[in-house]
Amino acid sequence: MLYLQAMSKDTVFPVKKLVNLTEDQAKRISDFRFEKRLASENEAIRVLIRLGLDASAEKGDLAD
Repeated sequence: MLYLQAMSKDTVFPVKKLVNLTEDQAKRISDFRFEKRLASENEAIRVLIRLGLDASAEKGDLAD
């Protein structure tokens, strides 16, 4: 028997983005994920974005 669960409007990650990556970027994300033992590629991407945003805020400038 199949049970369907209604999705809540209050999801943890309500915004979805589609991003194109180079092969090198995709490999580096995958390597990061497995090195840090993260549950999913999405989680690895969120962590990397957070780290990049935090580093950018500390420097007060944009990365090249």
